[in-house]
Amino acid sequence: MQGAGRPQLFISYSRSDLARARAVIELLESAGFEVWWDGRLEGGENYLQTTEAALESADCVVVLWSATSVASHWVRDEAQRGRERGCLVPLTIDGTMAPLGFRQFQLIDVSDWDGAPGSAEAARILVAVRAKAAGNAEGGSASPTPSPAPSASILPASAPAQTARFAVSRRALMVGGVGAAGAAGLLGAWQFGLLGSRASAAISMVVLPFANETGDPAKKYFSDGLARELRTVLARNPLLRVAAPTSSSAIEGEDDFAIGAKLGVDHILRGSVQRDTARLRITAELVAIKNGMVRWAETYDRTLDDVFAVQTDISQTVALSLVAEVAGQDEARRAVAAQKDVGGTQSVAAYETYLRGVSLYNQSVGEDSDRAALAQFEAAIGQDPSYAAAYAMRSTALAAIANAASDAQQNRQFYADAIAAAERAIAIEPRLALGHLALGFALNNGQLRRSAAAEHYRAAQQLAPGDADVLRGAATFQSYGEDQALAGEMIARVLTLDPINPRAFQAAGFIALFARDYPLVIKRMERALQLNPGNPGARFGIALARLLLGDAAGGLAAGAQEPVPLFRLTATAIAAGKQSDTASADAALEALIRDYGDASLYQQAQIHAQRGAGEPALAALDKAFAARDSGVLWAPNDPLLDPLRGEPRFKDLLIRLGS
Repeated sequence: MQGAGRPQLFISYSRSDLARARAVIELLESAGFEVWWDGRLEGGENYLQTTEAALESADCVVVLWSATSVASHWVRDEAQRGRERGCLVPLTIDGTMAPLGFRQFQLIDVSDWDGAPGSAEAARILVAVRAKAAGNAEGGSASPTPSPAPSASILPASAPAQTARFAVSRRALMVGGVGAAGAAGLLGAWQFGLLGSRASAAISMVVLPFANETGDPAKKYFSDGLARELRTVLARNPLLRVAAPTSSSAIEGEDDFAIGAKLGVDHILRGSVQRDTARLRITAELVAIKNGMVRWAETYDRTLDDVFAVQTDISQTVALSLVAEVAGQDEARRAVAAQKDVGGTQSVAAYETYLRGVSLYNQSVGEDSDRAALAQFEAAIGQDPSYAAAYAMRSTALAAIANAASDAQQNRQFYADAIAAAERAIAIEPRLALGHLALGFALNNGQLRRSAAAEHYRAAQQLAPGDADVLRGAATFQSYGEDQALAGEMIARVLTLDPINPRAFQAAGFIALFARDYPLVIKRMERALQLNPGNPGARFGIALARLLLGDAAGGLAAGAQEPVPLFRLTATAIAAGKQSDTASADAALEALIRDYGDASLYQQAQIHAQRGAGEPALAALDKAFAARDSGVLWAPNDPLLDPLRGEPRFKDLLIRLGS
């Protein structure tokens, strides 16, 4: 490159954006920079060699993101090299967000720039480029940590350009891992308005899945797991409302800010992970949804063994950054202390094995994936016998396998093992909400020990009041009892934390069924199906609601679309009977008994009760209770069993059930 002694710049852009690129090039050249772009290639030059040499020698790589350039492999490759060398300055020339892998860098919006060299946009470009180029030309660090201009406009995909935005650097503030004096300094700055005004006490955020930049799709479990662990820790903070980003067709293809808006949160925490067998690089940033301001950003280059320290640093820094807006120093410190991670491990091998297990379990594709997950949790325990969270997830996987077991003896054994694993988790770490949740579920669903389960559901809720999974489990448990209003309040909170999770809406639908709010059942179940058209059980809920509203034809139609045969046959047997189609009703009941046997005792009781056959219904319920069929948990509030409620035997059943 020519012009030795002057900072050397490399411009990466899409050829279709040449007109916009020329304005940037002319601005930088007029400011005294030596600018290389592909228009400088002369005839006969080797394109690849010349471009690569310019890219490697540049003090700063300026990439122009646009709707066209984000799809260009050339631009992405050049931007990646700028990122790796720590000299990247990204601009958006049409408001397009940078692609995944580059969103940890603050994006300067020049989409409204008319090319005038004296404009605010031109000033932002020059400040950012001078800072980056000077740092590298003087032999500064090649760290890819973002270091933008203080006035750079940090832009979500559709936000208008704004001025006076700023970034908060962890290195400058020294929040993570410091003593009380450092934390107090940060809190004081927020309280006196230096870093923003005190906002509403409802500080909301979401931890998005971190991008897997290892180059190996099989390593996605690690980046996903890291984000999931951060969410779990932050959800323990009583001053934060942490949404649960659930995989859903409702957010496929949407950018981070659109996802955050759908979740109804104020902030997003996002990042990326690169790693090999010994080292890892984790980038993370906390971004405000409303104006795109990067509240905090950091890049960690560490050994793999430091992954736990990085997690702690991120979670503490993010929490302080947010709760400092609404709390005094003492309250903020208490809130961050309350979110302390518990039940974990210091073994990287055990941690990785555990994350593989969680990834397999969350696939929810049937018993095979549950058993594969169980094997990973057991391996993690073998690597660290004191890994409480691994015991808790072993219990969870065992309970899932028990639910699918058609053999009663196997069912009982799996649940007994699940209870033992959860008890071990709690013995190791009594503060582990996941352990209490697993034990409560196994006691309740596996052995119908509701009073024993209740204390563990309460403990889980107290330990993790902001965790949507914990709240959903506790709300469902509560719906089996007498306080339907409380169950409704709890599930309503779940829906605010987890508004794109079909399982949350399905749980809300069945809770509405027990509360006998049948129109709400249909509304909740239809939303579950919008989020996941194949959701098992949702159409069964709709069928029951329509039947109980007196719409037998609607119940039959909804039941016929239910993908779970057990539920489909139950709905058909009841609905056909309501339409006086005795042959179809009897055929469905016979198929239910033939295909499921004693595993369908509770459903048989529902059918008999709706037919007015009290004795067969009560006999089926007695057998179901003796077999510890978890379906019996519905009995206290199941409207399908209302014809039995005056029967002494039914009242005795409820007493035995502990209701």
